[in-house]
Amino acid sequence: MKKILVANRGEIAIRVMQTAKKMGIKTVAVYSTVDRHAPHVKYADEAVLIGEAPSSESYLRQDKIIEVAKSLQVDAIHPGYGFLSENADFAEKVEQNDIIFIGPRSKAIKVMGSKLAAKDAVKAYDIPMVPGIDKAITDVKKATGIAKEIGFPILIKASAGGGGKGMRVVNKEADLESQMNRAISEATSAFGDGSVFIEKYVTSPRHIEIQVMADTHGNVVHLFERECSIQRRHQKVVEEAPSAVLSPKLRTEMGEAAIKVAKACDYVGAGTVEFLLDDDHNFYFLEMNTRLQVEHPVTELISQTDLVELQIRVARGEKLPMQQEDLKITGHALELRVYAEDSLNDFLPSVGTLENYKLPIGDNIRVDNGFEEGMEIPIYYDPMLSKLITYGETRAEAIELMIKAIRAYKIEGIETTLPFGKFVCEHEAFRSGNFDTHFVQQYYSPEALKKQQEEEAKIAALVAVQQYIKDQQLLRLPN
Repeated sequence: MKKILVANRGEIAIRVMQTAKKMGIKTVAVYSTVDRHAPHVKYADEAVLIGEAPSSESYLRQDKIIEVAKSLQVDAIHPGYGFLSENADFAEKVEQNDIIFIGPRSKAIKVMGSKLAAKDAVKAYDIPMVPGIDKAITDVKKATGIAKEIGFPILIKASAGGGGKGMRVVNKEADLESQMNRAISEATSAFGDGSVFIEKYVTSPRHIEIQVMADTHGNVVHLFERECSIQRRHQKVVEEAPSAVLSPKLRTEMGEAAIKVAKACDYVGAGTVEFLLDDDHNFYFLEMNTRLQVEHPVTELISQTDLVELQIRVARGEKLPMQQEDLKITGHALELRVYAEDSLNDFLPSVGTLENYKLPIGDNIRVDNGFEEGMEIPIYYDPMLSKLITYGETRAEAIELMIKAIRAYKIEGIETTLPFGKFVCEHEAFRSGNFDTHFVQQYYSPEALKKQQEEEAKIAALVAVQQYIKDQQLLRLPN
């Protein structure tokens, strides 16, 4: 493998290219007109314009990307995450054109891309499931009967869903019809597939996911868990590894279950098996993400591995260089997704120019970044600027370093999730480890964040006054 095309943009494109370059592999970037001067374009060995700003005219153009790869004698395509990363048709087309797809085979993407098909695939492996039905439903009467049987509250979910779309919590029978119609409509609009299913709503869940890696020689390992319970609109914002609540026994059980899920679909490469953990520490299979996750850096830090390198090695047909017993957890890592969103205004996207953009630096601080000062934030793509990651020997150390790194991260011109990240890290519920996916609903509000910022401003003012008085006293001292 001498040349890799990265079919993505921003921080993940650079992240993949960094490892490729470390391995002596040339890189090709693709870009849209609005990304012409983006850092990932400059970082690559070669770069090709593939279309206009909207992703449907650029980063989602399968044939164009494959055409570029063939014209530049590319050996493999890495899809990153988002865009075409979980598109089975794209993976198949890449393979048909004698180019290596750095990811699972198209069959595994297809099976795990449908939540219903995924549940069906793992049935035989005795994986714990949330009580519910395992087939699509559109009949409200039938749905009502099932909901009564399971017991309210229930969760309506889009089979082809992700990112919280086509998902509705229903607390009582009277709301079922309207919420079901909304979920079907949203799922149809977002995924072109209105299939929904019903399961019991776990009231105080934690979102725990297990990183797996599999080669083409039948070897599968797990690289422990990530805690992803701090979410807004069902999307993760703060992630950490390991989880503060998993015992070694539970970690082993969940890891073994994740390996079984991977084996159920003949998985190859890096994948993530997601589970819900209830307040009695029972875990339930949720879904499998057939790609590299946004939050993969926390796993890399605690397992001392390079997941992108492992992806490339597996894609080249190599055996995994480690077995399960070789892997161990060292230290603790935390990640904050730095989104161009206004934490004080319902996390709405914030557009503008990065007038000031300075990254924090220091030992055990890592920033996977895709922007630079002076750039405008495009409205066409996901609003994530970067990922801020900290590492410590203990969880407390990683949290304190995250607060310090957030303070040192200078961004002007747009609003970001940095203040929200600081709010989380300073909140007692998070620090104690006693939180679940309802953290934002229970503890966060714009008023709470404003209050925290006002208190900090008062303290800063008092410190400044005290320093001024001290300086004046020193000036008055006789020589």
